[in-house]
Amino acid sequence: MTTLKRATAAPLIGLLLFYQRFISPMTPPTCRYYPSCSSYALTAIRRFGPVKGTWLALRRLGRCHPWAAGGVDHVPARHAHAA
Repeated sequence: MTTLKRATAAPLIGLLLFYQRFISPMTPPTCRYYPSCSSYALTAIRRFGPVKGTWLALRRLGRCHPWAAGGVDHVPARHAHAA
């Protein structure tokens, strides 16, 4: 990840870590997926950067509803670019 991407991802990662540490423990576990949505978002942002990672996290949140089957839903692998 470039320096600019790291700098813009840092506040997002900080917010997610704050949520996981201080807010999430006060709420009952309700996530239908593994990993949890906040863990998914952290991995997506670290793997793809702030723009695509946030987009993937928002798509994941959109799939999380009472009628969703849930289950294992990992962040997609980062594919190597063809040279």
